[in-house]
Amino acid sequence: MTKLAPALPIEVDSETGVWTSDALPMLYVPRHFFINNHVAVEEALGVEKYAEILYHAGYKSAWHWCEKEAECHGLEGVDVFEHYMLRLSQRGWGLFITEQIDLDAGTARVRLEHSAFVYQLGKVGRKVEYMFTGWFAGAMDQILAARGSSLRTVAEQTQSAAEHGCDVGIFTVQPMTDAAR
Repeated sequence: MTKLAPALPIEVDSETGVWTSDALPMLYVPRHFFINNHVAVEEALGVEKYAEILYHAGYKSAWHWCEKEAECHGLEGVDVFEHYMLRLSQRGWGLFITEQIDLDAGTARVRLEHSAFVYQLGKVGRKVEYMFTGWFAGAMDQILAARGSSLRTVAEQTQSAAEHGCDVGIFTVQPMTDAAR
């Protein structure tokens, strides 16, 4: 295994200890700490309820992040989405690979390799990365809104490397139906 220094810009305020990347405040915590807290909330609320809460929170956060990063780096369209996948990958969540994206259609397919959740939890026989799902729709919708499109999307995790017989996670983004709005 080759080790690298972080590829994303990290600054630490010497007076406050606050970490920032691309001018956004960040937290740096051990993987086990985050996932143990995640599992505790999952057990208290139930997976379905927790997934719903995380979907909406993640959607909102991804929208905000993409808006700020697009502005900071002068990015637009697919470049914003790809930058988001790169930064998620650089932060240790796993490697996010955009297999397909079509902004006009409001669709995308993202493959997740080396998931932090799967590394921590193992082959548990269910989808464990549902926390990421809202991120993809939030990113897509911010990009669409910035282009002047009223199209809105929904994302779904269709497989996880934590499921038996699967080696990667797969997430899809598609247009939201009128009934779902």
